[in-house]
Amino acid sequence: MDAARARKLADRIQQVVAEMLERRIKDPRLGFVTVTDTRVTADLSDATVYYTVFGSEAERADTAAALESAKGIIRSEVGRQTGLRHTPGLTFVHDPLPDNARHMDDLFALAKAKDAEIARQAEGAQFAGDADPYRFEEDLDAEAAEEEGEDEPTGRAGHPAR
Repeated sequence: MDAARARKLADRIQQVVAEMLERRIKDPRLGFVTVTDTRVTADLSDATVYYTVFGSEAERADTAAALESAKGIIRSEVGRQTGLRHTPGLTFVHDPLPDNARHMDDLFALAKAKDAEIARQAEGAQFAGDADPYRFEEDLDAEAAEEEGEDEPTGRAGHPAR
């Protein structure tokens, strides 16, 4: 089957399901639901509808039960509005992506706060040794010249180093 056709059908199913949940399904268990994505198999036989629920874990469970009980009505409407000979079966899956994104935001905020705390602690700090502990080539040349008793290190062909 055509992948573009499957994507178009997935988009249409997503619209129909979202509209049904907003206007026609009056189950009191249904929480504040957002349909985030829909994927249709290549043979157009199954559609997976991803959703998020604003609220507690109990509200998510109630919403999952409400979606499961309304699956037949929603599937009938999908078949009517898409005009397909065989309406795809619907599977509702809670989308963890927004929860994961929220968790990542919390972790970034924690890391930023810890970085700020470390920066605050380091404000008046001084180096234990030299500010720059690394030795550079011109320093080594100067040390070698001192050991040889020269006043100024020389570069190639006896010319003073720059």
